[in-house]
Amino acid sequence: MSEQVAPPPAPDAPQAQPGVPAPPPAPEPAKKSGGKKVLGIVGAIVVGLVIVGLKFGVGSLLNQDETAEAKAGDCIAELPKVTGTEAKKVDGAKVVECTSTDAAYEVVGRVDGQTEAQAREGAACDQFFTEGQEGWVFSSIEPGKTGYLLCLTKKG
Repeated sequence: MSEQVAPPPAPDAPQAQPGVPAPPPAPEPAKKSGGKKVLGIVGAIVVGLVIVGLKFGVGSLLNQDETAEAKAGDCIAELPKVTGTEAKKVDGAKVVECTSTDAAYEVVGRVDGQTEAQAREGAACDQFFTEGQEGWVFSSIEPGKTGYLLCLTKKG
């Protein structure tokens, strides 16, 4: 035969006095399930960022192309000087207000869907330059893909 025996009271627990009711037991803390929901949301965001990074390249998350939305009439800050068919890599090209003292070039045309070879040729911008006008071609094209050309003239 088995018998249940109450455990002895804890040493620092108040002793029940005869004739005085014992205090009610302390309520147990509520269990939280919100932590799992937050982890689920954070996980979904991380998965989304990974998908964007894989689809568009990690650089698209970290290094925005500040000229990606440039169009005719916009102005571009100073770029490295080039002559003839010379080409230079440019980091940090950006669109600026045409009234800004940083405005060095005006976008007179934009051509999308260009390959690297077409950009080197530069013929796509010829239609935007007038006879005798000095013009430059700014391109943003990832290797093996297509991108855009900005047809620029020196801001006057």
